[in-house]
Amino acid sequence: MPEHLLFITGKLAEKQLRRILQQMQPTEFIYTVHQLGVSVAALITAEMIQRRLKETFDADRVIIPGRCRGDLERLSNHFQIPFERGPEELKDLPAYFGRTAERHDLSRYDVRIFAEITEAPTMTIDAIIEQAGRYRRDGADIIDIGCLPDTPFPHLEEAIRTLKQEGFEVSIDSLQADDLLRGGKAGADYMLSLHEKTLWIADEVGAKPVLIPAVHGDLDSLEQAVASMDAKGRPYLIDPILDPIHFGFADSIVRYHQARQRYPEAEILMGVGNLTELTHADTAGINALLLGICSELRITAVLATQVSRHACRAVREADLARRILYTARESNMLPKHVDDGLMALHECAPFPYEPNEVDELAGQIRDPSFRVQTSRDGVHIFNRDGMHSAIDPFDLYPKLDVENDGGHAFYLGVQLARAQIAWQLGKRFTQDEPLTWGCAVEPESEDLSQLKEAGTTMKKK
Repeated sequence: MPEHLLFITGKLAEKQLRRILQQMQPTEFIYTVHQLGVSVAALITAEMIQRRLKETFDADRVIIPGRCRGDLERLSNHFQIPFERGPEELKDLPAYFGRTAERHDLSRYDVRIFAEITEAPTMTIDAIIEQAGRYRRDGADIIDIGCLPDTPFPHLEEAIRTLKQEGFEVSIDSLQADDLLRGGKAGADYMLSLHEKTLWIADEVGAKPVLIPAVHGDLDSLEQAVASMDAKGRPYLIDPILDPIHFGFADSIVRYHQARQRYPEAEILMGVGNLTELTHADTAGINALLLGICSELRITAVLATQVSRHACRAVREADLARRILYTARESNMLPKHVDDGLMALHECAPFPYEPNEVDELAGQIRDPSFRVQTSRDGVHIFNRDGMHSAIDPFDLYPKLDVENDGGHAFYLGVQLARAQIAWQLGKRFTQDEPLTWGCAVEPESEDLSQLKEAGTTMKKK
């Protein structure tokens, strides 16, 4: 027998909720829609539900509006039936029930991230540990200690030992043999980068080397290093070297493909920083593309850097990209509709409501509180006194009659500015919610949540 779901809603949303459920034609559940006597569903609280809901209509589960505040566990215990929040937008209800989007498990990946601390010689031990912690929180697996040309690094050994004591895997990265030898003896797990003329270092330490060609772009030179390590039975990674755009980028991609053909079982590393750092374009898309190449060629390690300010989220982006691409590959699907965290500027469905649907909703409003929505036609603001539309919030201000209410004017200014940005970029706008920027920004802080609550209170006034 199908599950019986009870949908709690408000007066203004009831008609649309019933229409969406009818269009879904669900077979896995039957449903009851109960309007709670509140105009706006977003203003429903758990306490209000507990007071006003007199029966649960023999339902097996209760779905409440996504913006409903309060303790759902308390509701579940009170009514002896599970309560859960639905999506914030009714148009997303089909996706919530898996009709238009599958929920994917992003816990799996097969690419390890080396995150380089490029300025390590100039940093204190405490600063190195702090940076390593940030990298680990963003998804890094190995902390790469970079060495700078002609820059003393007297605390190299102490930095590596301290990182190891803190539970980090560590690599040492230098073109100087002495740095690599010191790092390896201090306990580094990996060494970047050895070639056929510096392989003797691998005989001195136990670190796993990353092999590069002695002559840039020469896979035969790499072949000699690989053969030497194979003869000794030592594990290694190979790095054919990714070059910047217009300085050998296309040829270097071919090199990675050729290396995979030559060494079908080898572990390969790609240093993605030559693209993310040296291309002034948003790095999320660059990381998605490069991790896609890694996924196809089974490249199992990337070296990421965050030197340039525009590349300040490169590690986090690489982490999400490797999970998305792994899921897509293992599911034999395109990397679409897996996760939208790499879509910082745009969204697949930015405008959930058509202009005529916004008109219909505006016609039902009977209170003075302003609602702000977007459609493909622009930004709309409406209350019981009517609706105004524009693509520039400055055109709307004279029509809102808030010149003598500074708090209300500020609140509406924030909402309309967000709506304009969302409309311009093609992003989803939800009133009282910050715009979502995927992994391009830090997770929302508690302070922002409190400001959001304050904004909602201001709107009610």
